Amino acid sequence: MPNPKPVSGPSAWIGDEIKQREDWNFTLTQKSLDELSQALEQTADLPLIEIDRKTFQLPALGQQLLRVQHQLEHGSGATIIKGFPVDRYSPEEAERIFWGMTTYLGTAVSQSATNERIFHVRDEGFKVGHPNARGPNTRKRLSFHTDRCDVIGFMCLQQALSGGINQLVSSVSVYNQILRERPDLITELMAPYYYKRHNVDKGNHLPYCQQPIFSFRDGVFASAYLRVLIDRAYADNDLTPMSEKQLEALNYVDDVAARPEMHVEFRQNSGDIVLLNNWITYHRRTEFCDSEDPAKRRHLLRIWLATPNSRALDEMFRANYGAVDAGAIRGGMNPSALH
Repeated sequence: MPNPKPVSGPSAWIGDEIKQREDWNFTLTQKSLDELSQALEQTADLPLIEIDRKTFQLPALGQQLLRVQHQLEHGSGATIIKGFPVDRYSPEEAERIFWGMTTYLGTAVSQSATNERIFHVRDEGFKVGHPNARGPNTRKRLSFHTDRCDVIGFMCLQQALSGGINQLVSSVSVYNQILRERPDLITELMAPYYYKRHNVDKGNHLPYCQQPIFSFRDGVFASAYLRVLIDRAYADNDLTPMSEKQLEALNYVDDVAARPEMHVEFRQNSGDIVLLNNWITYHRRTEFCDSEDPAKRRHLLRIWLATPNSRALDEMFRANYGAVDAGAIRGGMNPSALH
C-alpha cells in the first residue's frame, strides 16, 4: 500500500469499549448446557479427533456458535463464553466438550511436532533453555502476541491463585494509532521481518521465515506478531542485524499495545471460554502465582483453529502458514517425522 489509510469498522475498538459490544459476552443457557451434556454422551465412544459437527450435535447452540464464528471474523474479533459448569465434569469430559464446541468454529491444527490438537497451558516447571519450554508452559508474564492460526480458543479449567490476568488489544487500533503518530514506521512494519523457527517446531525444515507485522490483501487488514521469535532470529550471527528503524518500529508496537487506554483487561475464570481472531487482536497475560495443591493450579486448554470464513493473506505468510487463500486450512506446526 503506497499510501496506507486508517482502518475503520467493528475491529477498531479501543480499551474497555469492547465490553459494550454485543459480540463480546455470550452466556450459555440451560438449554445449551443440556445440548452439550447430550452431545458428550452420544460421542462417548468416539476418539476425540473423530468428533465433528455431525456427531457432536448441538441443534440450537450450534447455530449460535456459527454466529460467533462470523463475528470473530467480521466483528470485534473476540468473544468470551460464560456459564459452563466445568466443576461438574472431569477434565477429560471438559476437553471433549471444548473440542466439540470448536468444531462449529473451524478445524483444529497441530500445536506441536507431536501433532497435539489440544494443548495444556500450565506451568510445567521448565528451566530457562529447556528444549520443550514455551511461554504458555511457564508462569511468567507474556508479551502481546499472536499465535499461528486464524482463531485461538482457551477453556479455563482452573485459574491461578493470583495473577494470570488476560490483556487484549485490537491490532487494528494499534496500526491506526501508529499511523497517526508515527506514519514513518508503518513502512517498516509492512515489510518482512525474520522469524526464527520455534524450538518445539521440529517438523519445520525452515530455520527462518519472513513475514510482516501489518499487511493488507484486497484492502483487508491482517496482523501477526511474535516478538520473541523475531528477537531470536536477529540475535543469530548468520543474519544481517536488525536496523535501528526496524527495532524502533517493533518497540513502538509494544509501547502502543501496552498503553492502559488501548487494551482491555479481564480475568478468565474457571469454565470461561475465550475465542480470539489472531489477525485483528494481540493477547498476553500477566505473571501468576499457583497454589501449593497441584489440583488447584492454573490449567487452561488451548486450541488453534483454521476457520472456513477466514480472510485472504499476503503471499509473505505462505511459508509460515502453508496457505494464504481465504478459508484455507492453514497454520499450526507440521508433525515431526520422528514421531
